[in-house]
Amino acid sequence: MSAATKNHEGGGWHPLRGQKALVTGANSGIGRAVALGLGTAGADIGVNYVTHPEAADAVVEEIRKSGREAVALQADVSDEYQVIAMYRQFIERFGRIDIFVANAGVQRDAAFIDMTLADWNTVIAINLTGQFLCCREAVRAMARQGVVSSVSKAAGKIICISSVHERIPWPGHVNYAASKGGVMLMMQSLAHEVAPLKIRVNSIAPGAVRTPINAAA
Repeated sequence: MSAATKNHEGGGWHPLRGQKALVTGANSGIGRAVALGLGTAGADIGVNYVTHPEAADAVVEEIRKSGREAVALQADVSDEYQVIAMYRQFIERFGRIDIFVANAGVQRDAAFIDMTLADWNTVIAINLTGQFLCCREAVRAMARQGVVSSVSKAAGKIICISSVHERIPWPGHVNYAASKGGVMLMMQSLAHEVAPLKIRVNSIAPGAVRTPINAAA
């Protein structure tokens, strides 16, 4: 029986112990749940947020109660300079990045004939360009640090949070579906490109989840 199995049976299973994870949009919804889950599994966490710093601080405190380290990091993922600054702060705090979860996303729903350019640009900028900017910085950092066998067999792991609407059409949400379709092929293409660097890239495409973004529905 492995040590990990013994620890699991004893209620202390920490398969990510020693790993450092950054989660965007981690102060609510799916991102919050991911951050807390990674903390429970033993990782130290960067909790990214744009607004509601009190919610990010609450997530940080909850992670720290589990015995892991955490820090709140404010950054708009659609802003290149803010993303670069966020990574700089994360690396200065934790020394490396082992896991990046690209979760931040928004909806600006409208019938197509009524959809404004601002509606389109906002969703594409955060949901797709934001994932590009954050994944690019993750790849740069992971490529520099390389594989540390005592931490992981990979130089790093990237998980893109997408949606079932990367494949399922969604009338009234054309901008959102387009952004998630873009995430799907960005992830698949990136996975091929960085595999030789021992960086793993995957995505998760959940269906409807009861979070603040879709509470009314």
